[in-house]
Amino acid sequence: MIEVVKGTLLLSGSLFILLAAIGLVRLPDLLTRMHATTKAAALGVILIMLASAMHFAEVGVVARSFAIILFILMTAPVAAHVIGRAGYFVGSKLWSGTVKDELKPNYDPLTHELKSGLETQENARRVPRESDPE
Repeated sequence: MIEVVKGTLLLSGSLFILLAAIGLVRLPDLLTRMHATTKAAALGVILIMLASAMHFAEVGVVARSFAIILFILMTAPVAAHVIGRAGYFVGSKLWSGTVKDELKPNYDPLTHELKSGLETQENARRVPRESDPE
């Protein structure tokens, strides 16, 4: 029974990694490619690490497998966010079918500054005073 579970974990992990590779080749822009690779590859590696922990069933291997899983869960989303943000800032083109670009009103391409959503909302609600320059 354990062999079936290990085989299923290995096969499904490999399929998720294959899906990530196909997404990397087929998807139209940086952000969608990153979404596919981050989610599918991370899940694929996690499943393969679980299978290796079950196969060897030694304390050292299981500890390393869980450390790798924890490392991937902590670093993959952060790395994807930073790479996506850097890609947006350098002017990576969005897909023509992109419906909404939520960073556009908050990002100044000349200074490369990104305003938070709170600053934008406060400026929209602010009532101009007589002392404000026009």
